[in-house]
Amino acid sequence: MPGVRNTVAVASGKGGVGKTTTAVNIAVALAKNGAKVGLMDADIYGPNVPLMMGLTGLPPLKDGKIVPAENFGVKVVSMGFLVKPEDAVIWRGPMLHGAVNKFLKEVLWGDLDYLVVDLPPGTGDVQLSLCQSIPLTGALIVTTPQDVALQDVRRSIAMFEKVKVPILGVIENMSTFICPHCQKPTDIFAKGGGARAAEALKIPFLGEIPLVTDVRTGSDTGHPIVLTQPDSLAAQAFIQITKKLAAQVNTLATQEGDRMKSVWKV
Repeated sequence: MPGVRNTVAVASGKGGVGKTTTAVNIAVALAKNGAKVGLMDADIYGPNVPLMMGLTGLPPLKDGKIVPAENFGVKVVSMGFLVKPEDAVIWRGPMLHGAVNKFLKEVLWGDLDYLVVDLPPGTGDVQLSLCQSIPLTGALIVTTPQDVALQDVRRSIAMFEKVKVPILGVIENMSTFICPHCQKPTDIFAKGGGARAAEALKIPFLGEIPLVTDVRTGSDTGHPIVLTQPDSLAAQAFIQITKKLAAQVNTLATQEGDRMKSVWKV
């Protein structure tokens, strides 16, 4: 994609692990640090990015191409802008492939340091279409600590390995519940599964995100926690994970030359 330095897919083996919340906060953290960032919502069946980014519609077309919506310094495109909230998207593979290609090639993304792509859960048509359409810098895998999620993580990683996409790292979401009243931590979904899976699979572990109410309320109201409460435990977890992501991109840039370059200012 002309003008796009790094394309990072955010994936999960199963739904309900906080993948979109993670993608949104990473994109906003990158933009807050001075990077030029786009966020492509490729979860065609469940496009939640507009809600989490506080956006309701796209600007008018320009020269027949889609102009991204923008908030918090992040350019955003989503199927959520193109269908009514109550409408279901009932599409087969070829139509999904067409939507992915339209979002990649018929959107005026401009110059971007990062294009963050929020993928649907699993290893289906959208994932394959994205990997076949453009060279990805790499994929981030989001999981929760329990074994049932980690089983699907291994499948997701295997899919990316088969299509020769580097794994930038594993992120463990909902790692520990912090009680808002007594501040006592409780490991509702167990703990440490993401780190153990990353170690077993010999891929980087980027960090843990605690389970706190403010992350959920920020997502529901379109106010990412990395902006509203940057000093909070959860926001700092997202920020540190984003720094490690940038470091992984730098490592790949060193290995592959100048095609990729991180712009995170340490």
